[in-house]
Amino acid sequence: MSVNVRQLATTAANFEAEFQRVLHWSAETDSAIEERVAAILADVQTRGDAAVLEYTQRFDGLAASTVAALEITQAELQAALNAITPAQRSALEAAAARVRSYHERQLEACGRSWSYRDEDGTLLGQKVTPLDRVGIYVPGGKAAYPSSVLMNAVPAKVAGVGEIIMVVPTPNGERNALVLAAAAIAGADRVFTIGGAQAVAALAYGTATISPVDKITGPGNAYVAAAKRRVFGKVGIDMIAGPSEILVLADGSTPPDWIAMDLFSQAEHDELAQSILLCPDLAYIAQVKTAIDRLLPDMPRRDVIRASLEGRGALIHTRDMNEACAISNRIAPEHLEVSSRDPGRWEPLLKHAGAIFLGAFTSESLGDYCAGPNHVLPTSGTARFSSPLGVYDFQKRSSLIEVSEAGAQKLGVIAAELAYGEGLQAHARAAEMRLTKGKKP
Repeated sequence: MSVNVRQLATTAANFEAEFQRVLHWSAETDSAIEERVAAILADVQTRGDAAVLEYTQRFDGLAASTVAALEITQAELQAALNAITPAQRSALEAAAARVRSYHERQLEACGRSWSYRDEDGTLLGQKVTPLDRVGIYVPGGKAAYPSSVLMNAVPAKVAGVGEIIMVVPTPNGERNALVLAAAAIAGADRVFTIGGAQAVAALAYGTATISPVDKITGPGNAYVAAAKRRVFGKVGIDMIAGPSEILVLADGSTPPDWIAMDLFSQAEHDELAQSILLCPDLAYIAQVKTAIDRLLPDMPRRDVIRASLEGRGALIHTRDMNEACAISNRIAPEHLEVSSRDPGRWEPLLKHAGAIFLGAFTSESLGDYCAGPNHVLPTSGTARFSSPLGVYDFQKRSSLIEVSEAGAQKLGVIAAELAYGEGLQAHARAAEMRLTKGKKP
């Protein structure tokens, strides 16, 4: 089974044009989706529970007389946890422990309040406080994602969030035991079986049953993404995620089958996912291509993988690893694997990536499930200016200022001078009123 994946070379005259075609992806939501989402959000904001019930029955085939009937109780979550196999429970608990350990270190590094006093006794600092309530969206329908439960709920708990409300669609009432078990392990406080734009609206605006949250995190389909974009400002959001991405920098030292499967690991998400290999060894690229053709027929999601690789994938021959690193920085991928004998040599050159996986044994899939760092990552080049989901996304910072009498004498003169220069006399007078000597009102 031959896969018609692009093969490019940086030395080719048309490389730049072909490279831009590989990278092109429009994040713009279809106008029909935008209009439908806007109508759903407005309806939920106006009719609350009644609208949520109507859309849940229409889109998920799940009928209920009240939204309260769509809530999964803590007892049901515990029952799901007790019902899964010992191996599944052990895997979930081990993954949760690693995710929690990593995010606790984030809390130690950047999540604490701090202050100091300068020479005149003025106190300056920063107060870090957790959000009161957050909503986490967990995709349902085509697949179940217990790992997404852990990656969203655990750092929120570590941050100290007061209440976590989880929403997950359950088409036709089909509940996934692993998702519910993960919610029990991660500590979700309330769980509702609703999804889509109506779930985002309920979290953002609140209903008679669902309390409004301060921030919404978690991935979803185009309707969920459009809804998150529209409610931003009323609530915070983590990001608008695009299709999954993997970029592999390889020096030819890793078994080609490993690299082929790593490329598959993102391509199997959906047809718009992107898998790219950058390598200075042309013979090795040919070996990876052979592995792709040989391994694909055995993959259950081979049709999706093929469509992804042929539509947005690429095998790119570079002059050397230095050029590969430079191209990687231009792409700013969601997942970046450095599959080389000496990954530490290249890591300092890599500036832009959601997560960097160092060494041949560090498959991206380990990061998706259990390595510890968060798998909610910036996509579509946004790693140039944004970061993985973390404890800091569930906290806010307030500046602390306590000016001493001595400090007011120095700062008041400075502030008044600048305020008069801006034409804001009340600002200047307010500062001057604290002066005990010199210029006064």
